[in-house]
Amino acid sequence: MSRIKDLRKVVGNELRKSITDAEKLESAYAHLYGVSLAATVIAEKRGENSELASMSAMLHDIAAYVSGTYDDHAHRGADMAREILLRNGLAKPMEIDIICSAIYHHDDKMIKDAPLDEVLKDADVMHHTFNDLAKPVKDKELARYLSLRQEFGLPVLE
Repeated sequence: MSRIKDLRKVVGNELRKSITDAEKLESAYAHLYGVSLAATVIAEKRGENSELASMSAMLHDIAAYVSGTYDDHAHRGADMAREILLRNGLAKPMEIDIICSAIYHHDDKMIKDAPLDEVLKDADVMHHTFNDLAKPVKDKELARYLSLRQEFGLPVLE
């Protein structure tokens, strides 16, 4: 089995232990899988490691879902991701550092970081914005949203 499939099982177990409401559980799955797919596509387009991008996306909001709060979830999530990856033997130490850096920085949408960090930020924005086109784009995500539209050859909205 691939590492991403193994990771999805682990993440699913963590979510099911922490989220009892069926609608919230479905929403968590949808977001993590959606961001993971977007991260894979963006990483492939940019020549980055798509497996590590997908893995970082599957874990990026784990702290928020497990604890029920988004307070400092990116920083707490990086620590949780490191523990999950180590406990399950899913990545090498250098890969874990890359994955955890992306998770740690993913909420800093106004700052430019390492290439894989940027992939995760953009994948998160892509899912937030394209998942429901009726919702307004958050101010902190607008620049990235417009850049993504341009990068993927989509019409620029007025």
